[in-house]
Amino acid sequence: MSTSSETHPVTYPAVDTAIDTVVYDFGNVLVGWDPFGPYEGRPRSEIEAFFEAVDFGAINHAADAGTPYAVLLERVARTHPDLVEDLRRYVEHYELSLTGPIDGSAELVSELKQLGLRLYGLTNWQAETFHSAEPAAPAIGLMDDVIVSGREGMAKPDRRIFELVVERFGVDPARAVFVDDKVVNVDAARGVGFHGIVFTHTGALRRDLRALGLPVAG
Repeated sequence: MSTSSETHPVTYPAVDTAIDTVVYDFGNVLVGWDPFGPYEGRPRSEIEAFFEAVDFGAINHAADAGTPYAVLLERVARTHPDLVEDLRRYVEHYELSLTGPIDGSAELVSELKQLGLRLYGLTNWQAETFHSAEPAAPAIGLMDDVIVSGREGMAKPDRRIFELVVERFGVDPARAVFVDDKVVNVDAARGVGFHGIVFTHTGALRRDLRALGLPVAG
C-alpha cells in the first residue's frame, strides 16, 4: 500500500468518434419518481404489502409498455378486489409520485443544449400520465424529441425501442450516448451500438461525459 498522498486519475479508453447526441432516460435521471408518493400519510409497510400482493413492478412495466390503466385496474379487480382502490389511487394521484428535478440535471441539460448536441428522451412512461413529466422537471422540455414507451407499445430493455431511436431520429449509435439509471437498459443500448452510462448522480454523469470527449464543466 502506497503512503504517497499523490492521486492518480481514473482513465477511460479513447473515443474514436465524436459524440453528437445524448439520449436521456427521465425517471430518476431528470425527474425523481417515488411510487409511495400518492399514499402519503399511510404506513409504508402497508403500501409495500399492497405492491407485493399485486406485483406492482409487473403492473408498472405493463403500463409502460402500453397497457391502459383501465385494463390493469380490471385485472386487479378480478384477482385482488380488496386492493383495486389502492391501485386506482396511484393512477388518479400519479403526479404525487414525481418528486421534482434531480439535483443538477437542469443545468447539465442546458449546458449540453448550448454545446449544440442533439438531445432526445427515451423513457419508460405510461402514455396516460406523461403529461405530468415536464411540469415536474422542466428540462424535459429542452429535448429535441421524445419516445414514450407507452405510446409505442414496447418498453426498455426491448431492443426494438433503441432501434426506433436510431430510425426515427436518424441517430448514429456510435456517436450517441444513452443515459439510464438501470443497468439492464444501458446494456440493451450498448447492444445496439450506443455508448452507455449508468446514472447515479449528475456529478458522476458530468465526469463520464467528459471521458467521452464532451466539454462539460466539472
